[in-house]
Amino acid sequence: MAVPKKKTSKSKKNMRRAHDAISAPGISTCPQCQEPKQPHRVCANCGTYKGKEIINSDDI
Repeated sequence: MAVPKKKTSKSKKNMRRAHDAISAPGISTCPQCQEPKQPHRVCANCGTYKGKEIINSDDI
């Protein structure tokens, strides 16, 4: 089994982990109600997607 010959320094370890950070999801505005929503998803406020009502406003 392979074993490292030298200890990995804190700097080298943190540079390797630099790409592992979690980024915030993208936010766009709903064209119907102007509320913030995630792109390519049904609006949680008014229930529309691409100008069509997907979820009845009575159900929300």
